[in-house]
Amino acid sequence: MKPLVCSFIVILLILLPTTISHDYSDALTKSILFFEGQRSGYLPREQRMTWRHNSALNDGKNLNVDLFGGYYDAGDNIKFHFPMAFTTTMLAWSAIDFGSYMSPADLRDNLVALRWGSNYLLKTVSQLPNRIFVQVNQHRIISVGRDQRTWTHHGLEAPKPASDLAGEITAALAAASIAFKRFDPRYSKVLLDNALRTFEYADSHRGSYTNNPETKLAVCPFYCSVNGYEDELLWGAAWLRRATGKDSYIKYLVENSQSFGSDSNYFEFGWDNKVGGVNVLVAKEVFEKNVAAIAPYKDTAEKLICSFFLETPGAHMSYSPGGLLYKPGSSQLQNTVALSFLLLTYANYLSKSSQQLHCGSLKIQPNSLRRLAKRQVDYILGDNPMKMSYMIGYGNRYSRQIHHRGASSPSITTHPTPIKCSEGWNIFSSPNPDPNVLVGAVIGGPNIDDKFVGGRTNASETEPTTYINAPFVGLLAYFKANPV
Repeated sequence: MKPLVCSFIVILLILLPTTISHDYSDALTKSILFFEGQRSGYLPREQRMTWRHNSALNDGKNLNVDLFGGYYDAGDNIKFHFPMAFTTTMLAWSAIDFGSYMSPADLRDNLVALRWGSNYLLKTVSQLPNRIFVQVNQHRIISVGRDQRTWTHHGLEAPKPASDLAGEITAALAAASIAFKRFDPRYSKVLLDNALRTFEYADSHRGSYTNNPETKLAVCPFYCSVNGYEDELLWGAAWLRRATGKDSYIKYLVENSQSFGSDSNYFEFGWDNKVGGVNVLVAKEVFEKNVAAIAPYKDTAEKLICSFFLETPGAHMSYSPGGLLYKPGSSQLQNTVALSFLLLTYANYLSKSSQQLHCGSLKIQPNSLRRLAKRQVDYILGDNPMKMSYMIGYGNRYSRQIHHRGASSPSITTHPTPIKCSEGWNIFSSPNPDPNVLVGAVIGGPNIDDKFVGGRTNASETEPTTYINAPFVGLLAYFKANPV
């Protein structure tokens, strides 16, 4: 088939209405519920994911600090604070921009999930002067609800750099302060005060947290800051501007735009690279307040958004034959969901300012952006060549074996005796379905050819992560209330 014909077919696939009707309300509720399955620490009486029990109850005790709580990032039992902070930022952004589309119950549960993350992040930056905790490791195979006994805590003290980690925690706390301002003003102020202090650490001790010998071996290769720390400084400053309204952060964004690379590598957005998100977030001020000094951020945001449309000039995103926005990575759908979130967010900025997207001589209406974002959501929920849902517990056909210790191991309720490592590996390689259903989890997804093999050992396809679900919450909230 000729490339031109291939491109035309892909354009049809990504823009035409999907053929399957989806229950976005059900998917939204389940997407938020998923976070209960990732909780660490003492669980509340209201816990609905009942196979998950208290865990990691000794975190921080050897240092006389409280590091209980927070989220396990993915299928393991490690608390990586860098992706956890990004998760928290995106849960907050979902509440800020799309909370009005949620039912009262879903908004409440989204804020509960957000508070679980923000409460923990406060602990990582506020307990010891000039110290920031990086992650908490576990070193033994466990089953669900068993207290992990052998833990290592990694932290950094000034003047050791951690601009990327501290910058992301700044963004998370600042964004959460906005989300909670109407519902809990006192808590909102605590979040913002700590965001301001954390940004001082990030900006005063510039450098990547993964360049420190104390943390590099623990963090890498899982969450190395490959994209550097500069994007997180811009990201933190952008959220502080939105949270405080202070012009000093506009000045910071203008003065550091070029040197920090706001107009390079902007086709990315995720737990490591925040450049795409920075440009879209800052563009809001240009739309609403016509702040000329930061107009270059909007210009770069438009280049990003234009790249989603194959008929436009310049560089383009890639799509699978079935229409999935595809960027290579260890967790494919994380890229799809995060970028789709930016696409929908930018569409709303355009609509509210009565503008169109300009891509060379082409003018694209905001609804075209929304249809493309919706196509990605529908693909994930089952409108794809495999005819399966990549959200666990949604629809009739989804993976019954995922790369997740909690889901694949028997709960302490049904297996009260300790599970040894050898037994744990037998469970991991078992052909049986997971005994616990991690409802709402969005897993890694298919390959570039829309093929999905699956299996518990196939982490790239079947491992869920908190940072896939967090932006998915906002997408589902919008499409629940706004058919496109």
